[in-house]
Amino acid sequence: MGTRAETVEHLLDSLAPLPLSAHKMFGEYALYLDGKVVALVCDDQLYLKPTPGAKAALPDCPTGPPYPGAKLHLLVTDALDDPDLRRR
Repeated sequence: MGTRAETVEHLLDSLAPLPLSAHKMFGEYALYLDGKVVALVCDDQLYLKPTPGAKAALPDCPTGPPYPGAKLHLLVTDALDDPDLRRR
């Protein structure tokens, strides 16, 4: 199952005013910030790269692989509902 375009549009709207862009790859999406991949959207779920800053902002965030064989990423779910976290 691939990610729906509506999911990516909603994520980009929710994370505005961050200057994110999305590019479709193999039925899924990569989210870019300043030309660098910062997250993947796979099966309609947001997987954030586990950078030190992301881990500090989301210390209790569960992890999971965005696709089989991938390294673990932060599986962002409830954090998108928190306006204070979206501003970080």
